[in-house]
Amino acid sequence: MPIIKKPNITYTGINQEIVLDDPNATLLDCSIMNQIPHLHECGGNGRCTTCRIRVIEGHNNLTPRTLIEKETTRIRKWDPSIRLACQCYAKDDVSIERLVWTSSEVNQLQLETVPDGVAEERAIAILFCDIRGFTKIVSENNTFDIAHILNRFYTVLGDPILINNGIIYQYVGDEIVGLFGVSGGMRDKNCKDAIRAALGMQYAIKRLNHTELVDFDINIKMGIGINFGKAYIGHLGHPKHKQFAVVGDPVNTASRIQSFNKEVKTSILISDSIYRGVPKDTLDIGQEFSNQMAGHEHQTKIYELKGFKEMDVQLQLQCSLDYLLRNEEEFASKFYDRVFEKAPEVRLLFKKNMTSQGRLLTHMLGGIVYSMSRPDHLKMGLKLLGESHSRYGVRKEHYPIVLSSLLETIEEELGEMYSGQLLSAWEQALTIITSEMKKYA
Repeated sequence: MPIIKKPNITYTGINQEIVLDDPNATLLDCSIMNQIPHLHECGGNGRCTTCRIRVIEGHNNLTPRTLIEKETTRIRKWDPSIRLACQCYAKDDVSIERLVWTSSEVNQLQLETVPDGVAEERAIAILFCDIRGFTKIVSENNTFDIAHILNRFYTVLGDPILINNGIIYQYVGDEIVGLFGVSGGMRDKNCKDAIRAALGMQYAIKRLNHTELVDFDINIKMGIGINFGKAYIGHLGHPKHKQFAVVGDPVNTASRIQSFNKEVKTSILISDSIYRGVPKDTLDIGQEFSNQMAGHEHQTKIYELKGFKEMDVQLQLQCSLDYLLRNEEEFASKFYDRVFEKAPEVRLLFKKNMTSQGRLLTHMLGGIVYSMSRPDHLKMGLKLLGESHSRYGVRKEHYPIVLSSLLETIEEELGEMYSGQLLSAWEQALTIITSEMKKYA
């Protein structure tokens, strides 16, 4: 019998070469089977584009685009080298590069659906966040320190925008602007995502003040304003220099609401359109104001946002994720030690490098928290995870062990950040996740 050559898949970004044994495996399957972190929010169903790759060599050695891929390519204007890893199979050797490395990059992909040259009206939530007393900070610190402080400010306050399905629109000096609903979605979800981002930013700035900025003797304060309304979105400008732009009264109003914090000495203010955009009794509201904004002939109702009335599981997980995974290898090691102690036979399922397995675990955990802002993708992703774990030999009786080991590791790693409410949030989320995956065992 003739020898059938198995394709070699080379991952150029990590300089790793894999022999693809299964001819029925997609390139995404190849990554998963070989413990290579590869984002696939929709579970490899072609519904998202997070598994996208660039083919460096061997483009003709891949199967042709599927109908799903052809439509995605048309909408997002991809060049021929970009493929969806979940939709293509290798017939011979190929070299590829994963294009979306982290969950925080996913939301910016929404910009590919924005019209080019002609603005399109879309209903969005707009968030403006501003550093208070920035002029004083600039006058008291050197240029390099200011750059460092701004970069940290943009990072810790940008993450809550991205993790809640928003996009970072722009930085203006000491201000950051986030948009929610650029690619569509229900009003209540877009408003709630913006609210959750604002509360996450409030927590992040407190943590930044208590850690990295202590050495600078700086205590950053901020003001946030959120509004909802129809704005015009598109890639606008000179034919040779177009850029993403959002224009309209709702954007200006959001900026003025943010500025109003200074007058009334509050931190987060929301418009009436945001307040009415979420179910009644969802929010913990403080003071209420009625103010005539510049350029308006009418009074604008504004509410001080204190938080959610009931525990918001997503917010709790988001605020603790980075702290929890500050040492990913240690977290994974403690988790697997607990699993192997409770079920020694499980160790036989892990025949490859445990360091790689640990990276895959923390990558998966972080990805799940990010995907909670896109529940339709999350459910499909958990289906693929459940099916792949089943192929490895994971059985239904293993899931309670995984759940208890994860919760014990989380409780230990939270340390001084631990609270009963926070652990309860993780327990609720992980119970749902493991129950969903167990269906496919």
